[in-house]
Amino acid sequence: MEASTAGVRALKTSLFILLGTTVLQAVIVAFTGSIALLADTVHNFADALTAVPLWIAFILGRRVANRRYTYGYGRAEDLAGMFIVFVVALSAVVAGWQAIDRFITPRPIENPWLLVAAGLIGFAGNEAVAIYRIRVGQRIGSAALVADGVHARLDGFTSLSVVLGAVGVMLGFPIADPIIGLLISVSIMVLLWGTVRSVGARLMDAIDPTLVTRAEQALEHTSGVEVVRDLRLRWVGHRLTGSATVEVAAASLHDAEHIAEHAAEHVHEAMGNVDAFTVTPVVHPHEH
Repeated sequence: MEASTAGVRALKTSLFILLGTTVLQAVIVAFTGSIALLADTVHNFADALTAVPLWIAFILGRRVANRRYTYGYGRAEDLAGMFIVFVVALSAVVAGWQAIDRFITPRPIENPWLLVAAGLIGFAGNEAVAIYRIRVGQRIGSAALVADGVHARLDGFTSLSVVLGAVGVMLGFPIADPIIGLLISVSIMVLLWGTVRSVGARLMDAIDPTLVTRAEQALEHTSGVEVVRDLRLRWVGHRLTGSATVEVAAASLHDAEHIAEHAAEHVHEAMGNVDAFTVTPVVHPHEH
């Protein structure tokens, strides 16, 4: 519950920061007519909107498991990830279309110096959001929130490219603006591929091998555990659940269960974002 509350707070804050950034950039678009800035503004607006499905997912994830959803509602985060991919891809297509249209029907850029300010505003807004989302995401164990933060950081550098377009226009190359706009659209699609892979991996129950190693070491370091077998971990939203079978050196079933309980406790201590972790003891063959 505390993790979800922190996640929602991070999303609310970043939503308002990005919306504020978008409004400022939109005003400057009206004054300059820059297609590169329009592309960046559309993308920042889409990024702001991506906070909404994640927000809903965090709230849904608080619901308790029931007979239909026995693992709870944590997977709503993965569905939110799919929606985010769609929205960001759509923003890239819209920005790209506007850039191509500007090649066909050129239009002079007014007040190009304002573009420098707009690019810096976009960078500052995205970087602030990136720092906040990554910190909170790492603290609560939300890969979706961390990925969203990394995405915001990359978008900040995209905003800086608007400054390059402005410099090109001031140096007498007006075509630099739609070129930068088109490059922004292409870069969004390239960067989006990483998010697609991340969301797809989650849907396929992929897990970072280092997490498996940490759980394995926690089990192996438990007194009485001889061998760790069938270790499984899966993400349910921003929380982990899993199980393992361990061969133990025990004289009785009661002792074996006691060792298994200690092993499960060690996993919880080593990995703070684990909810349920079941350890099944098997008496080591040498002890028979």
